[in-house]
Amino acid sequence: MNILIVDDSRLARRELQALLSKHDQYEVVGEAVDVASALTALNDLTPDLVLLDIHLPDGSGFDVLEQSEFTPKVIFTTAYEQHALRAFEVNALDYLLKPITEERLLSALDKINGPNNTGDATTNSTNQAGGNSSPKRAEDHVFIREGERCHFVKYQEIRHIAVEGNYVRVFFRNTDALLLRSLNYVEQRLDPNLFFRANRQQIINLNFIERIEPWIGDGLQIVLQDATEVIASRRQARELKQRLDF
Repeated sequence: MNILIVDDSRLARRELQALLSKHDQYEVVGEAVDVASALTALNDLTPDLVLLDIHLPDGSGFDVLEQSEFTPKVIFTTAYEQHALRAFEVNALDYLLKPITEERLLSALDKINGPNNTGDATTNSTNQAGGNSSPKRAEDHVFIREGERCHFVKYQEIRHIAVEGNYVRVFFRNTDALLLRSLNYVEQRLDPNLFFRANRQQIINLNFIERIEPWIGDGLQIVLQDATEVIASRRQARELKQRLDF
Protein backbone atom coordinates (compact mmCIF):
# COMPACT_ATOMS: atom_id res chain seq x y z
CA MET A 1 0.00 0.00 0.00
CA ASN A 2 1.44 3.35 -1.05
CA ILE A 3 0.87 6.06 1.56
CA LEU A 4 1.22 9.84 1.49
CA ILE A 5 1.67 11.67 4.80
CA VAL A 6 0.35 15.24 5.00
CA ASP A 7 1.25 17.08 8.20
CA ASP A 8 2.96 20.41 8.86
CA SER A 9 4.73 18.96 11.90
CA ARG A 10 8.06 17.36 11.04
CA LEU A 11 7.93 15.37 14.28
CA ALA A 12 4.46 14.01 13.47
CA ARG A 13 5.62 12.93 10.01
CA ARG A 14 8.67 11.21 11.46
CA GLU A 15 6.56 9.35 14.02
CA LEU A 16 4.16 8.07 11.36
CA GLN A 17 7.10 7.10 9.15
CA ALA A 18 8.65 5.17 12.02
CA LEU A 19 5.42 3.29 12.78
CA LEU A 20 4.84 2.37 9.15
CA SER A 21 8.46 1.35 8.52
CA LYS A 22 7.99 -1.65 10.81
CA HIS A 23 5.56 -3.19 8.33
CA ASP A 24 6.72 -4.16 4.85
CA GLN A 25 3.24 -3.97 3.32
CA TYR A 26 3.16 -0.19 3.79
CA GLU A 27 5.38 2.20 1.85
CA VAL A 28 5.48 5.94 2.40
CA VAL A 29 5.84 7.36 -1.11
CA GLY A 30 5.83 11.02 -0.16
CA GLU A 31 5.26 13.76 2.39
CA ALA A 32 3.59 17.15 2.26
CA VAL A 33 3.46 20.02 4.73
CA ASP A 34 0.60 22.20 3.45
CA VAL A 35 -2.35 22.27 1.05
CA ALA A 36 -0.28 23.28 -1.96
CA SER A 37 2.36 20.58 -1.59
CA ALA A 38 -0.32 18.00 -0.71
CA LEU A 39 -2.20 18.71 -3.94
CA THR A 40 0.97 18.32 -5.99
CA ALA A 41 1.88 15.07 -4.23
CA LEU A 42 -1.61 13.61 -4.56
CA ASN A 43 -1.88 14.30 -8.26
CA ASP A 44 1.68 13.21 -9.04
CA LEU A 45 1.97 10.14 -6.82
CA THR A 46 -1.67 8.90 -6.78
CA PRO A 47 -1.19 7.06 -3.47
CA ASP A 48 -3.54 4.37 -2.20
CA LEU A 49 -4.00 6.22 1.09
CA VAL A 50 -3.32 9.64 2.57
CA LEU A 51 -2.75 10.20 6.29
CA LEU A 52 -4.10 13.72 6.42
CA ASP A 53 -3.78 16.34 9.14
CA ILE A 54 -6.67 18.82 9.36
CA HIS A 55 -4.89 22.03 10.40
CA LEU A 56 -2.37 23.09 7.74
CA PRO A 57 -0.54 26.43 7.34
CA ASP A 58 -2.40 27.48 4.18
CA GLY A 59 -5.77 25.83 4.80
CA SER A 60 -7.13 22.49 5.97
CA GLY A 61 -7.17 18.84 5.08
CA PHE A 62 -10.69 19.37 3.79
CA ASP A 63 -9.33 21.93 1.31
CA VAL A 64 -6.95 19.27 0.04
CA LEU A 65 -9.78 16.84 -0.66
CA GLU A 66 -11.98 19.48 -2.26
CA GLN A 67 -9.25 20.71 -4.64
CA SER A 68 -7.50 17.48 -5.50
CA GLU A 69 -7.97 15.92 -8.93
CA PHE A 70 -7.23 12.53 -7.39
CA THR A 71 -8.91 11.37 -4.18
CA PRO A 72 -7.46 8.30 -2.44
CA LYS A 73 -8.70 6.64 0.70
CA VAL A 74 -8.28 8.99 3.67
CA ILE A 75 -7.46 8.61 7.35
CA PHE A 76 -7.43 11.89 9.25
CA THR A 77 -4.70 12.42 11.84
CA THR A 78 -5.33 15.35 14.13
CA ALA A 79 -5.15 16.67 17.67
CA TYR A 80 -8.72 18.02 17.48
CA GLU A 81 -11.81 15.86 17.81
CA GLN A 82 -14.37 18.54 16.89
CA HIS A 83 -13.97 17.90 13.16
CA ALA A 84 -15.07 14.25 13.34
CA LEU A 85 -18.53 14.84 11.88
CA ARG A 86 -17.21 16.60 8.80
CA ALA A 87 -14.50 13.95 8.41
CA PHE A 88 -17.06 11.19 8.11
CA GLU A 89 -19.18 13.30 5.79
CA VAL A 90 -16.28 13.21 3.31
CA ASN A 91 -16.04 9.42 3.73
CA ALA A 92 -12.88 9.26 5.81
CA LEU A 93 -12.04 5.70 6.79
CA ASP A 94 -10.97 6.71 10.27
CA TYR A 95 -10.20 9.69 12.50
CA LEU A 96 -7.08 9.24 14.61
CA LEU A 97 -6.40 11.58 17.51
CA LYS A 98 -2.80 12.45 18.30
CA PRO A 99 -0.68 11.07 19.84
CA ILE A 100 -1.22 8.09 17.52
CA THR A 101 -0.19 4.68 18.79
CA GLU A 102 1.01 1.87 16.56
CA GLU A 103 -1.92 -0.30 17.63
CA ARG A 104 -4.48 2.36 16.74
CA LEU A 105 -2.83 3.10 13.39
CA LEU A 106 -2.70 -0.57 12.41
CA SER A 107 -6.32 -0.99 13.44
CA ALA A 108 -7.28 1.81 11.06
CA LEU A 109 -5.16 0.37 8.26
CA ASP A 110 -6.76 -3.04 8.75
CA LYS A 111 -10.08 -1.55 7.67
CA ILE A 112 -8.59 -0.94 4.25
CA ASN A 113 -7.08 -4.41 4.03
CA GLY A 114 -10.21 -6.18 5.27
CA PRO A 115 -12.19 -8.26 2.73
CA ASN A 116 -15.42 -6.38 3.32
CA ASN A 117 -14.01 -2.87 3.13
CA THR A 118 -15.76 -0.58 0.69
CA GLY A 119 -13.99 2.65 1.56
CA ASP A 120 -17.24 4.07 2.89
CA ALA A 121 -17.38 5.81 6.24
CA THR A 122 -20.34 3.69 7.31
CA THR A 123 -17.95 0.74 7.82
CA ASN A 124 -15.81 2.71 10.20
CA SER A 125 -15.50 1.76 13.85
CA THR A 126 -16.03 5.33 14.96
CA ASN A 127 -19.28 6.00 13.15
CA GLN A 128 -22.80 6.48 14.44
CA ALA A 129 -24.11 3.24 16.02
CA GLY A 130 -20.68 1.87 16.73
CA GLY A 131 -19.55 0.54 13.35
CA ASN A 132 -19.18 -3.11 12.44
CA SER A 133 -20.16 -6.05 14.60
CA SER A 134 -16.76 -6.86 16.17
CA PRO A 135 -16.31 -5.73 19.79
CA LYS A 136 -14.52 -2.42 20.21
CA ARG A 137 -11.57 -1.71 22.45
CA ALA A 138 -11.70 0.72 25.34
CA GLU A 139 -9.62 3.31 23.50
CA ASP A 140 -11.67 3.14 20.29
CA HIS A 141 -14.18 5.89 19.57
CA VAL A 142 -17.88 5.91 18.82
CA PHE A 143 -19.47 8.82 16.99
CA ILE A 144 -22.90 9.73 18.41
CA ARG A 145 -25.10 12.27 16.69
CA GLU A 146 -28.25 13.52 18.42
CA GLY A 147 -30.00 16.31 16.58
CA GLU A 148 -27.56 19.20 16.28
CA ARG A 149 -25.27 17.77 18.93
CA CYS A 150 -22.36 15.57 17.90
CA HIS A 151 -20.14 13.58 20.27
CA PHE A 152 -16.88 11.74 19.64
CA VAL A 153 -16.59 9.41 22.61
CA LYS A 154 -14.12 6.77 23.72
CA TYR A 155 -15.83 3.55 24.78
CA GLN A 156 -13.99 3.71 28.09
CA GLU A 157 -15.71 7.05 28.81
CA ILE A 158 -19.19 5.48 28.69
CA ARG A 159 -20.51 4.93 32.23
CA HIS A 160 -23.69 3.08 31.39
CA ILE A 161 -26.31 2.56 28.71
CA ALA A 162 -30.04 2.35 29.39
CA VAL A 163 -33.08 1.49 27.30
CA GLU A 164 -35.26 4.47 26.37
CA GLY A 165 -38.28 3.46 24.32
CA ASN A 166 -37.07 1.61 21.24
CA TYR A 167 -33.56 3.04 21.55
CA VAL A 168 -30.87 3.55 24.18
CA ARG A 169 -29.47 6.51 26.07
CA VAL A 170 -25.70 6.58 26.47
CA PHE A 171 -24.25 8.26 29.56
CA PHE A 172 -20.69 9.54 29.28
CA ARG A 173 -18.48 12.30 30.70
CA ASN A 174 -20.94 14.81 32.19
CA THR A 175 -23.69 14.37 29.62
CA ASP A 176 -25.77 11.82 27.74
CA ALA A 177 -27.19 11.26 24.26
CA LEU A 178 -29.84 9.16 22.58
CA LEU A 179 -28.49 6.49 20.24
CA LEU A 180 -30.95 5.15 17.66
CA ARG A 181 -30.08 1.50 18.25
CA SER A 182 -31.42 -1.32 20.40
CA LEU A 183 -29.64 -2.44 23.55
CA ASN A 184 -28.95 -5.88 22.05
CA TYR A 185 -27.34 -4.27 18.99
CA VAL A 186 -25.11 -2.10 21.15
CA GLU A 187 -24.18 -4.96 23.48
CA GLN A 188 -22.74 -6.99 20.60
CA ARG A 189 -20.28 -4.19 19.88
CA LEU A 190 -19.04 -3.68 23.43
CA ASP A 191 -15.96 -5.25 24.97
CA PRO A 192 -17.29 -7.90 27.42
CA ASN A 193 -14.21 -7.36 29.58
CA LEU A 194 -15.25 -3.74 30.12
CA PHE A 195 -19.06 -3.76 29.97
CA PHE A 196 -21.63 -5.87 31.79
CA ARG A 197 -25.33 -6.44 31.02
CA ALA A 198 -26.79 -5.93 34.49
CA ASN A 199 -30.42 -6.50 33.46
CA ARG A 200 -32.73 -6.31 30.45
CA GLN A 201 -32.66 -2.53 30.50
CA GLN A 202 -29.09 -1.53 31.39
CA ILE A 203 -25.43 -2.11 30.58
CA ILE A 204 -22.72 -0.76 32.87
CA ASN A 205 -19.01 -0.03 32.57
CA LEU A 206 -17.27 -2.09 35.25
CA ASN A 207 -14.66 0.62 35.76
CA PHE A 208 -17.34 3.04 37.00
CA ILE A 209 -18.63 0.83 39.83
CA GLU A 210 -18.44 2.64 43.18
CA ARG A 211 -19.81 -0.16 45.35
CA ILE A 212 -21.95 -3.30 45.26
CA GLU A 213 -24.57 -4.15 47.89
CA PRO A 214 -26.83 -7.19 48.52
CA TRP A 215 -30.35 -6.95 47.12
CA ILE A 216 -33.66 -8.79 47.31
CA GLY A 217 -33.73 -12.40 46.09
CA ASP A 218 -29.94 -12.82 45.96
CA GLY A 219 -29.65 -9.94 43.55
CA LEU A 220 -27.19 -7.08 43.78
CA GLN A 221 -27.52 -3.32 43.83
CA ILE A 222 -24.71 -1.72 41.86
CA VAL A 223 -23.95 1.91 42.62
CA LEU A 224 -21.93 3.75 40.00
CA GLN A 225 -19.57 6.66 40.64
CA ASP A 226 -22.23 9.15 39.53
CA ALA A 227 -24.65 7.64 42.12
CA THR A 228 -26.71 5.79 39.49
CA GLU A 229 -28.26 2.67 41.04
CA VAL A 230 -28.56 -0.45 38.92
CA ILE A 231 -30.18 -3.70 40.05
CA ALA A 232 -28.74 -7.01 38.89
CA SER A 233 -31.05 -10.03 39.08
CA ARG A 234 -29.96 -13.23 40.83
CA ARG A 235 -28.76 -14.72 37.54
CA GLN A 236 -26.84 -11.61 36.53
CA ALA A 237 -25.55 -11.17 40.07
CA ARG A 238 -24.05 -14.64 39.91
CA GLU A 239 -22.37 -13.83 36.61
CA LEU A 240 -21.04 -10.54 37.96
CA LYS A 241 -19.57 -12.29 41.00
CA GLN A 242 -17.79 -14.70 38.69
CA ARG A 243 -16.51 -11.85 36.55
CA LEU A 244 -15.20 -9.95 39.58
CA ASP A 245 -14.10 -13.06 41.49
CA PHE A 246 -15.98 -12.42 44.72
